[in-house]
Amino acid sequence: MKYSDNIKSISLHMGVVTALFLLQFILPDYYHLTITRIMVLSVFAMGYNLIFGYVGLLSLGHAMFFGVGLYCAGITSYYFAWNALEAFIAAIICGMIFSFIIGLMIVRTTGVSFMIVTMMFSQSAYLATLYFIEYTNGDEGFIIPQSSRIFFIFSQKIDLTNPDIRYNIALALLAITIGIIFKITRSPFGLSLIAIRENPARTAMLGYNIFAIKLKSVVISGIISASAGGAYALLFAYVGSSFTSIEYSIDVMLYTLLGGAGTILGPIIGAFLMFFIIDIISGYTIAYMIIIGIILIFLILFFPRGILGTIKDKWLKWLP
Repeated sequence: MKYSDNIKSISLHMGVVTALFLLQFILPDYYHLTITRIMVLSVFAMGYNLIFGYVGLLSLGHAMFFGVGLYCAGITSYYFAWNALEAFIAAIICGMIFSFIIGLMIVRTTGVSFMIVTMMFSQSAYLATLYFIEYTNGDEGFIIPQSSRIFFIFSQKIDLTNPDIRYNIALALLAITIGIIFKITRSPFGLSLIAIRENPARTAMLGYNIFAIKLKSVVISGIISASAGGAYALLFAYVGSSFTSIEYSIDVMLYTLLGGAGTILGPIIGAFLMFFIIDIISGYTIAYMIIIGIILIFLILFFPRGILGTIKDKWLKWLP
């Protein structure tokens, strides 16, 4: 990439983060909370996009990684009274271990087999949350106590019940994730991911260890997704089985497809667009899903590679 294009890319991403930061000062309370939630789920979508958009692995089970982070943070907070910072770190560690173990098995498959295997593992994770209902409380879930949502950094009290603090923590997590994905896509490792997506046979012929590269991408994706799950549990104080269901895996896939797979900001755009389309249309009719389906069909027809993906292909080649 040219130096000027790199500067434009960095400026664009910094501009997005800055715009989200400034939004909190003009948003009403309802949208303040909504955008906080969207930013956390955007992190989840960016984790998914790493293996789908850049490696070409279509997963139907990514909610299991989100759920691992969610439950790890929730259970350590609820049952062991760990503070939010300790619980969040635990969520990241659990996500890393879980994604490594699962990754060792799922990266041995490709195509439709990969999709089916990830869906099966995800369903197993979902059923486990229902089986151990004594601890998870199943679909009803449980509420994280307020005492566990407070921690201190350098004697500074951080209270996650404060809407402003919640918003800025979600924004910080999103900004860090954008930085990580941006760094990955500019590295030799990131280029090897794209090479595998485009032509795995030729990439293997050039001497790259396809299995190791895919496994590493799954682990990084799992950690990012688990961090989103842990953040969601701690910021909104709720943990429930529905977050590990296949619907959440499909939702995050739609965010990525709509915004543009293989682009850094695509999943964020997709998450925001889906949330606000649903929010606006559901205010007029109970049959909003039909209208949303029609809108999505037209978007796919005119933006076959997603909104940002199509813009990148046609006009802005420098977009990462």
